[in-house]
Amino acid sequence: MVATLPGRTQGLGLITESLLKELNIDRVDYAGLNLWATLLGAAFSIPFGRLADRFGSRIILTILLILLGGSVLLMSASTSFPLLFVTVMATRGFGQSALSVVSLALVGKWFSRRLNFAMGIYSLLVGVGFILAFPSVGAAVIKVGWRSTWSTVGWTLIAFAPVAWLLVRNSPEEQGLTLDGAAEPVADAPSFTLAETLATPAFWLFALSSSLFGLVYSGISLFNESILVERGFDASTYHTVLVISTMVGLVANFGGGWLATKWPIQKVMAGGMAILALALAALPLVRTFTHVALYGVAMGAAGGVVTVVFFSVWGQLFGREHLGRIQGSAQMMTVLASALGPLLLAGTLRRTGSYDLVFQILAVATAALGIGCWLAPMPSRRAAPSVESMSAA
Repeated sequence: MVATLPGRTQGLGLITESLLKELNIDRVDYAGLNLWATLLGAAFSIPFGRLADRFGSRIILTILLILLGGSVLLMSASTSFPLLFVTVMATRGFGQSALSVVSLALVGKWFSRRLNFAMGIYSLLVGVGFILAFPSVGAAVIKVGWRSTWSTVGWTLIAFAPVAWLLVRNSPEEQGLTLDGAAEPVADAPSFTLAETLATPAFWLFALSSSLFGLVYSGISLFNESILVERGFDASTYHTVLVISTMVGLVANFGGGWLATKWPIQKVMAGGMAILALALAALPLVRTFTHVALYGVAMGAAGGVVTVVFFSVWGQLFGREHLGRIQGSAQMMTVLASALGPLLLAGTLRRTGSYDLVFQILAVATAALGIGCWLAPMPSRRAAPSVESMSAA
């Protein structure tokens, strides 16, 4: 998951200013390029999820590392706008979309009863990995330039491909092990096909909730400094809030995973959405540094909980057999929402002169989805799917 860095908004943000200056690209043109590259890259989620289900995570993960590394290398050599568009789309597609899906599906294939706790640990490790990776890459960009840094990142990804092949295994059963490490084999719950999953209210409530969080997070992350300046705070306050929310998010990752072992998963998601709704509703009212710090705590807590639920809910509710397809569909929705988030905030600021209206609307939408998750009927397990239904999916 940490290897998806060059395909994420935060990763591209590390080289954006240097890239725009060297290639003499207009900022608005680049924003449009990024939007369409992200939207097209989102489509990579579903086919690679299907491939992971069919051929296993081991081979697909290895191939994706090579494809992503090659895309980053090609991007480091870009000298024209069209080539830049193709390579950004490729890093978005192979990284943020496909590699995320396969990474998450791999954990989901190995755990069932203990999936929430496993995903809590996974989320914590991912957070630590990004905390180490982002400043390291950022420092390299300043020291040696974006092209050399991106080239090094590309070769590093390719170098990890054989490591993935050597270490990754598709499922515990394939290795003669038991699901969840149980003393004796445990019967796996019947799996839903993709078509059956899409017919359940639970899928749409969890997918839309996760997507709305992605929309909020991407928009606020991109314009966080501007949002706080509107409230009367300087750039140093933004950096402080970033540290607070990141640290709280790491704790919430683990806490959310633990909580999901005690509470129904829909209640955990509803709690995360409730915290997010309160943070959004309160943001226009922020006046003091204490208010800003509390806002950072709330955003970190909400993000930690929602992330863990998004990572684990699909395997828990819909089984392991078609997990790649299901995870890919949900991932595509979150990527699309993340691409629209900054546009929504920027458009509101342009039309009204403030971000307040969009935060109020998003707070209401978040609360409504949280209530929907709380009341969501969980899909009932049925008999194992027939060969015909599996083929149709």
